[in-house]
Amino acid sequence: MPQKIDRLLPVLQGQPVIPVLKINRLADAVPLATALVKGGLPAVEITLRTPDAIDAIRLVANEVDGATVGAGTVLNMRQYDQAASAGSGFIVSPGTTQELLDAARTVEVPLLPGAVTPSEIMAAREEGYSVLKFFPAEQAGGAEFLKALVSPFAGIRFCPTGGIGPKNVVDYLALSNVICVGGSWVAPDELVADGKWDQITKLAAKAASLATSA
Repeated sequence: MPQKIDRLLPVLQGQPVIPVLKINRLADAVPLATALVKGGLPAVEITLRTPDAIDAIRLVANEVDGATVGAGTVLNMRQYDQAASAGSGFIVSPGTTQELLDAARTVEVPLLPGAVTPSEIMAAREEGYSVLKFFPAEQAGGAEFLKALVSPFAGIRFCPTGGIGPKNVVDYLALSNVICVGGSWVAPDELVADGKWDQITKLAAKAASLATSA
């Protein structure tokens, strides 16, 4: 079954940077997402790396006007179902498994699966997927690696995540096969811990102003 691209593309094309968030305190979820929306980044990814992640997704989905909250680091069908039930608008996984592909067939929430190697990309394409996560981006070869994939994988676009920040984000967004990037630099841990939401809004606004070639 093809990727639910009609639901996924508006999210990824709507902003050059998708904030990747790790919620350590549930109380931070709503003000953090509100600050990012205010700065022009309404789509956010909350990773399932902390005990409060699912509750954080539910809070943002229900309480933050204008936000589209996704679930990241989804590794299996149980997490997929939990995230969808909590109100996730999209699901992100660092890799691709048959279990996740099966979940994506039965749940309406679209999947952005991870693929790095040519074989993984080919396998995903055979399953009908044309937009993929590229993780960990810098460690896997970075912008130069992605540039090398343009010709052999025409029509495949990526959301690279991992090691991307202000110093190299423009290199990624300049690539024709990069639709957007994921990054945590727009919501640094120290600013979140101190509740400096205005500063996070400024970082979000700067990231939202970046241009993408895809």
